[in-house]
Amino acid sequence: MCGILGVVSGQPVNQLLYDGLQLLQHRGQDAAGIVTADGNMFHMHKAMGLVRDVFRTRDMRNLVGNAGIAHARYPTAGSAASPAESQPFYVNSPFGIVLGHNGNLTNTEQLQGELFREDLRHVNTGSDSEVLLNVLAHELQEAVHGHRLVVDDVFAAVSGVHRRCRGAYAVVAMIAGFGLLAFRDPHGIRPLIFGRQDTPAGVDWLVASESVALDALGFRTVRDLLPGEAVLITLDGQFHSRQCADGPSHHPCIFEYVYFARPDSVIDGTSVYETRLRMGEYLADKIRREFGHLQIDVVIPIPDTSRPSAMQLAKRLNIDYREGFIKNRYIGRTFIMPGQAVRRRSVRQKLNAMPLEFRGKNVLLVDDSIVRGTTSREIIQMARDSGAHHVYFASASPPVRYPNVYGIDMPTRNELLANGRTDEEIRREIGADAVVYQDLPDLIQAVRSVNPKLIDFDASCFDGRYITGDVTEEYLLRLEGQRDGSIPVLQSLPTRQMDLNLASG
Repeated sequence: MCGILGVVSGQPVNQLLYDGLQLLQHRGQDAAGIVTADGNMFHMHKAMGLVRDVFRTRDMRNLVGNAGIAHARYPTAGSAASPAESQPFYVNSPFGIVLGHNGNLTNTEQLQGELFREDLRHVNTGSDSEVLLNVLAHELQEAVHGHRLVVDDVFAAVSGVHRRCRGAYAVVAMIAGFGLLAFRDPHGIRPLIFGRQDTPAGVDWLVASESVALDALGFRTVRDLLPGEAVLITLDGQFHSRQCADGPSHHPCIFEYVYFARPDSVIDGTSVYETRLRMGEYLADKIRREFGHLQIDVVIPIPDTSRPSAMQLAKRLNIDYREGFIKNRYIGRTFIMPGQAVRRRSVRQKLNAMPLEFRGKNVLLVDDSIVRGTTSREIIQMARDSGAHHVYFASASPPVRYPNVYGIDMPTRNELLANGRTDEEIRREIGADAVVYQDLPDLIQAVRSVNPKLIDFDASCFDGRYITGDVTEEYLLRLEGQRDGSIPVLQSLPTRQMDLNLASG
């Protein structure tokens, strides 16, 4: 899961891209990068770390130009914690292209072979984003007739990408001397939205992973990109769009609404905050229906994502809602931290319990999900240490029983707490007195009740249904082997590439 931005403006965009990355920091905390375009020249800075740590004043001064793209990286399984894996990526042929990608390709190894043997292109890292960039570059080269690039060539290249690439991908790219390209995979798994801002100098355009970036930066939302659609904005501000996929279908990732997206975002016309309120209502109904014997004194959320669900649940059950945990906002999100040991150690650094809200009470803790169980186990113990009499645990989403292969770091079945376990076994594993999970039909209905136009979703981590149709048992076993080191992963070559001034064209 990553955050991506792209902008074309009548004025310098370096500060705009920086501010936008800050707004999307929740989508990726591993690395950050910005590329600006000044005529035919690209200017790049990228490095490991949070946005605020990656960019200094001198870096910003070097990022000149009125167009650019930016990326906040969240690593997935098999990807290296290395500057070489930071995005955007760059190729110099044809024309010069930079690209940032949110998602995960499921046929990366096949494409790596095709690029090397047939397309005669070299990929220098194990990143599927670099593979995607080189596929785009090859398709663009094949589409161009003569030496002059035209709009139709770009859309033909995106069609070629859709034919070859499988998985989830939302993409922003810059073509040197030409413009900004953005496109979304044919299933619309990963979000992508664009907006405009009318200025005295003309129209500025912004593409982003979430609407919160548009709102806060003063852009008016136009709409979400459709599955399979591409938009192209030339450097002089001309806007073009086209459907580039055959038979697209819409299956947005339902986990965006559960956890990843900011609550003030609207994704595919659906308020994330409102969906989380509805999740709380459905969860409350299940507790009343199936767990009415629990004597709950107080409902306490696990900050921050679960707050809307917990508030609405408490209201529907007419039970007191209290804030029992104080969060240290300078600790990263444990779910996207690499490694179990790091996640476990960081929980008590991130959260501190207030004994006043726990002592002698039967407490219902509400979280957005239970993935590996590390955080849940530690939090339940914190509640007991603070004097809670009974500790019940409710998840606003169903049990995560299957790997996610579309850009969320939960690819190994033996890492998933719910895989192969009953609810009772899960309860014992995390040390709760009761565990309540949302039912999948209720989760789906919670989102659809906000926007009935959404018919189907990618809910593969809950139901094991992989909508791209190419995820087999062999594929999952190979992923698990790469995760535990029994199967080698293509490693990045050592590099210190952080600041580049790339003359293109």
